[in-house]
Formats: sequence, C-alpha cells, structure tokens
Amino acid sequence: MRMRLRNLMVYTKEIGCDTLVCFEPENLFYMTGFWGEAIGVLEKNGNTTIIAPELEVMRAKEDSIECNVVTSERGVGLLSTLVKILKGKKVCTDCQNYETMEKLKKSIPSIKHSVEPFYKARIIKEESEIKILRKASKILDEMYELCTRKIVRGLRESELQSKLMSFAMEQEMFSTGYRSTLNPLIIAGGPNGALPHAQVTNRKFVDGDLIVVDLTLRYKGYVSDATRTFGLGKISNKAKEAYEIVKDSQELGLKAVKPNVSCKSVDNACRSYINEKNYGRYFIHSTGHGIGLEVHEFPNISQKSETRLEKNMAITVEPGIYIQNKFGVRIEDSVIVREKPIIMHRFTKELIIL
Repeated sequence: MRMRLRNLMVYTKEIGCDTLVCFEPENLFYMTGFWGEAIGVLEKNGNTTIIAPELEVMRAKEDSIECNVVTSERGVGLLSTLVKILKGKKVCTDCQNYETMEKLKKSIPSIKHSVEPFYKARIIKEESEIKILRKASKILDEMYELCTRKIVRGLRESELQSKLMSFAMEQEMFSTGYRSTLNPLIIAGGPNGALPHAQVTNRKFVDGDLIVVDLTLRYKGYVSDATRTFGLGKISNKAKEAYEIVKDSQELGLKAVKPNVSCKSVDNACRSYINEKNYGRYFIHSTGHGIGLEVHEFPNISQKSETRLEKNMAITVEPGIYIQNKFGVRIEDSVIVREKPIIMHRFTKELIIL
C-alpha cells in the first residue's frame, strides 16, 4: 500500500498538486482499501484520511489500511469537512459531479479535476492484484464449464444468465454494475450475437445457434473479462468459418502481447488477419482494453492507440465477427503483459457444439 500511495503522489505532483482527493469508489478502494460512500484524501506526507458518514464509519475503520477515518454528516457536511482539510493545499480530484466541483471551487479556487494520477498508478498491476485477477479468471473458466452442461435447445438467454450468476455469487463474484448495460452478463444466441453489447432477452436457444457468452464480473474488487462462443446443434459452414477466423485472429493477437510493443500493433495483428479473410467490415470494435478495478481501463488496444504495453499491465484481447441478423462470434481472454504473457483463462477456444 505504501508503494501505491507513493506512486499516486508522484503522479499528483506531475500535474502541479500536492494533495489528491477521490470520490469514485474504485479510486477510494485503490487508495485506502475501503469501498464505500466516502471521500479519500492523500496528502504529500503520505497520510491518508477517509471522510465518511456515520453509517459507513465502522466499515471504513475495519477495511481501510493505515487511514485516519473522520466522521461527518452526509452531503454538504462531507464537503465542509473536506474543505477544512484542504485549506492552503494544491488539490487534484477525480470528482465528476459538476455541482460538487462548483462548491469546492468557491473555497479552493485552484482545485483541478484529473483522473490521471489514479489511472497512471492503476495501469501497472501489483502481484497482489494479479493474484486476485487470476483467481477471478479461474472462476470464469468454471462458469464456461457450467455452460457446457446447461445450454440446451429451448433454454432462454435469461435462464442461462440466472444459472451462471447463481454460481458466480456462490463463489463471491458479483456484477460490475457497468452503467451501459441492464444485465450483469452478455448472453446472445443466434442473431442476437451480432450485437457486441447485446442485452439479455427471453429468446430461446434453437438448433443452429452460435451463442456468445461474455462474462465480466468482479471478485474482491477486481474485474476479470472473458468471452467464449458455443454452437448448438447443426452449425452452418459460414458460422464455422467465421469462428475459426476469430480463433486464429485472437491467437495472433495474444502472440503480439509483449512489453514495449504498441497497443496498435496488437490490434493490427488481429485486424489484419480478419481483413485478409475478407471479414474486416464485420469486426466493428477495438481489439481490447485494460481491466482492473473497472471494466474498461487504460490502455486501449485499438487502431489509434499510441500507448506501449508495459510489464504487468492487465488487458483483454477480444476480436469478433458480427453478421447482422445472423450470428456473432467473439473470443476473449484477460492477459497479464509479460515477455511470455500470462493468459489467465484456460477454458478451450475450440468450437464446442452442444
């Protein structure tokens, strides 16, 4: 934790500040070890303070690591307490709420908004974080094994989601609360699979379906992300062809993952192969993204990214092909960047036809 705080302060000083304030729960957790409704403050001497309403104070004291916990009223009370601590300091904050920022600016005119210190610190994972991510990925593999036993003709997408989430929660793995979806998982059969971010429906699986199962779940705060695509019954030659192209593309992308290579080159490894096979217009998203305390973190594994990979970044590699109104294929692994990358999922990528 002390190294984590030192890194946060280094990046805070880079933008001309000496105090870092977090409102977002992911950043609060990273800074203090506590995930909840509170404000975190890191000062240049390395001291951390949590300002929490009374209903969160006991948890904050139990879960946080070497933090001073201050009790305050919710809402305006929290801000008043915060302002007293920040007087005379050069402050950077991740606060995204316009009204809150305007109130803070009245008392601290020089306060600036930036998530840079957090994202720069969080982009390289510590061994303790990698250990959690690997455990989370193992649970996802077990969920794919469950898919092979539960997917049958007539089962609804929503029913499979229910079965998988029941298993996940038994393993202390939970929804990410990702705001762009109404569902914890993506389960998309047949033509629904052509929608990369499909919402789970009551559609029943039928013979000939390709079924995209994208599992993105949180374990002990950290998000693992994987996708497998299953077949059901008699699969068309076109669908089989697309599946094999995505599988080979993803393998090329994984081989390209190494420290000091550009994110763009990983995307290109996947994309150029799919282009060569004349399916390029059906690959409609970037090849991957960083993972950690959020579903999508830096770096972006895209055609435009100039970022270079570094040892112990955690990323996904997930090419796909999406044929509108027919089917979709996506294969995804979470990966730790090393000279020999750690591919955190062991579940087969051969097409399983159930």
